[in-house]
Amino acid sequence: MKQLWLTAKLDIVESLRARWFQIYTLVFGGIVALLFLFGLTESRVLGFIGLSRLLVTYIQLTMAILPIFVLITTVRSVAGDREAGVFEYLLSLPVSLSAWFWGKIVGRYIVVFAPVFLAMLGAVIWATIQDIEVPWDMFGYYTALLAVMAMCFLGIGMLISAIARTTDMAQGAAFMVWLFLLLFLDLILLGVMIQGKVAPEIAVTMALANPLQVFRTAALALFDPQLIVLGPSAYVILDLFGVTGYKIFALVYPATIGALSATIGYFIFRRGDLP
Repeated sequence: MKQLWLTAKLDIVESLRARWFQIYTLVFGGIVALLFLFGLTESRVLGFIGLSRLLVTYIQLTMAILPIFVLITTVRSVAGDREAGVFEYLLSLPVSLSAWFWGKIVGRYIVVFAPVFLAMLGAVIWATIQDIEVPWDMFGYYTALLAVMAMCFLGIGMLISAIARTTDMAQGAAFMVWLFLLLFLDLILLGVMIQGKVAPEIAVTMALANPLQVFRTAALALFDPQLIVLGPSAYVILDLFGVTGYKIFALVYPATIGALSATIGYFIFRRGDLP
């Protein structure tokens, strides 16, 4: 455990010095600042006002930005160290492969999740100072949703990084994964399959295999429990899960994908040709 936390600390320190982290932090901090500047806390959409409106907009923007940021920066982890010859030094030090790999994951998770959470926490603190009502249930669920989102794409990124032999290949693969998931957002797959006369339950199940779709639908379900904006597919989702069941599924499923991807990546990394 000591080796793991030392590796995590080293990764955190390196990330804090990196330019990508400065941009990453600026992006999410800037989003919250701009949302306050444009007065979203004073607008009303679907009955949501105050900080609720800001959190709804923030979570939607985060779902578009966070995955690609996490994937692109994470895939450089193992692949970049392999190209830089770090493994040659690693094998001569009293650090186990498991401690190094999982330490990298822990350190990178803290780095990618902290700016997103702190930006949202800053909005809550400012709303409290301005005497704006804080929807604590929404804040808590969105925090959990962002946490599993970061975990999901971090695990996928580590898997890609363990498989790819070069940094360029890793970044290209990460971009293709993100693009593939993005193309099947908004239940595009559902429309195509229904035209092919596939059973709606099968079509929706396949569409919800996309973690991006799961995140987006869960965010919608918080302020639109009947999922009216999704049309007929909402009936299938609610029949399969129910409102509460789907909210739980939206947390468990992506976390499982992230943990499973990271575990597979670890075994590939451990059995691979490190140098």
